Amino acid sequence: MSIKTFAAKTLAGLLQQKMKHWQTDPVIIQKKVFFRLIQMAKNTQFAKDHHFNDIHGHQNFTEATPIRDYEGFRPYIDCILEGQADVLWPGKPHYLAKTSGTTSGTKYIPLTRQGLNAQLSAARNALLQYVHETGRHNFLGGKMIFLQGNPKLSEKAGIKYGRLSGIVAHHIPKYLYQHRLPGWETNCIEDWEEKIEAIVKETSKEDMRLVSGIPPWVQMYFERLKKRSGKPIGELFPNFSLMVTGGVNYEPYRKSIQNLIGRSVDILQTYPASEGFIAYQDRQKEKGLLLLLDQGIFYEFVPQEELKSKRPRRLSIGEVELGIDYVLILNTNSGLWGYNLGDLVRFVSKDPPRIIITGRVKNFTSAFGEHVIAHDVEEALRYGQKKHPCRITEFTVAPQVKPLEGLPHHEWYIEFENPPEDEKGFALAIDQALCKKNSYYNDLICGNILQRLIIRKVRKDGIRDYMKSIGKLGGQFKLSRLSNDRKIAEELKSYLKK
Repeated sequence: MSIKTFAAKTLAGLLQQKMKHWQTDPVIIQKKVFFRLIQMAKNTQFAKDHHFNDIHGHQNFTEATPIRDYEGFRPYIDCILEGQADVLWPGKPHYLAKTSGTTSGTKYIPLTRQGLNAQLSAARNALLQYVHETGRHNFLGGKMIFLQGNPKLSEKAGIKYGRLSGIVAHHIPKYLYQHRLPGWETNCIEDWEEKIEAIVKETSKEDMRLVSGIPPWVQMYFERLKKRSGKPIGELFPNFSLMVTGGVNYEPYRKSIQNLIGRSVDILQTYPASEGFIAYQDRQKEKGLLLLLDQGIFYEFVPQEELKSKRPRRLSIGEVELGIDYVLILNTNSGLWGYNLGDLVRFVSKDPPRIIITGRVKNFTSAFGEHVIAHDVEEALRYGQKKHPCRITEFTVAPQVKPLEGLPHHEWYIEFENPPEDEKGFALAIDQALCKKNSYYNDLICGNILQRLIIRKVRKDGIRDYMKSIGKLGGQFKLSRLSNDRKIAEELKSYLKK
């Protein structure tokens, strides 16, 4: 056993002891995190504006601090960008994580030293937990690839900024340097297609054992590797044993990626965001991701239907229920307070707390009052594939309110790798599953207000070409699963299969 493997197994054992401590009483752990955050930030401008000195519990906090999205924080972020200190957190942020929003344009998320350390330790712990649970550590002995953003950083008001993955690239532990790919020059290539080709060239003859990235771009990497080598990925990389994913739900990509690999490998799903590392998969055979309660984030959960009410309930970890969609609200050691991340989560376990991501607050289809979310369409699609085997590269759903003929309907734009033999049966199976998942949609179908969904077949690489045309082709970008308007649908019309 190598020194690295021995160290990993030892650390994995220590991690288990720590996890048992906070899993025993998540309410107390979160309460400690809450008061620690309030105490550390009490002298900041935000704390003074919201009377942190008068906060003695969660109820005081909710009364003093409203829920905000990025736009609500913009005045404070602008102060940080002007060079001011002690705005949201003591001192200045260590970094600014640059990300793009659908309504806010470019966003600069503060990342303090404490926040960065929490991100790094959560990523490390996800791997250690995998080692402890499975006993598998073969991936430690070979090369690892992280499909990530450009690590070159810029600077504003004396603070370095860039994509979160690019920031993290500067803090990879030294013991991983000799195993980590791609190299610095390749990672700095801006054009994503050029970068993928360079990564393929650099890695195709290496002993790759771990691959990490957002599923659609891992899929793209595997496709290019297979085209270049003529071999399934599992044959090209015989020691490849672990894939780490995050950013979007892995399930819609599972069949296509498995087909590209040609054999089974373990999947480790994670839930990182620029605002904080929220959860990771702690059990290979259990549903859901373990919510991280001791990493400097105090969580609040707002029932989805209450978000727009004047006084929505802001539940803490001890008040949540299984099977309900909650808007995830963050309070972090990087200085975000009552921050609406925009994600919907659902608890599938409370002991320990495990969640699934069911969609985005702003990504839904409800032109007719049906309020279909990502989890609904992904589950329905999975059922359709089970009944009518096929492989899908990518898809998105939009409402068709004014069709040229017939009733309004949902329009599914799907790029198939291998289409189903019975395309009409496939569409019907999806629609029937969606009716079972969503009673509002079912009522509209049964009441002849909507006709059943219609599938539009996107040509090969059509969605990739569309993403490139709007400047969003790359490891950090992903296609919206659902829209409540026809902006994406209208643009995809020129990419349909003839």
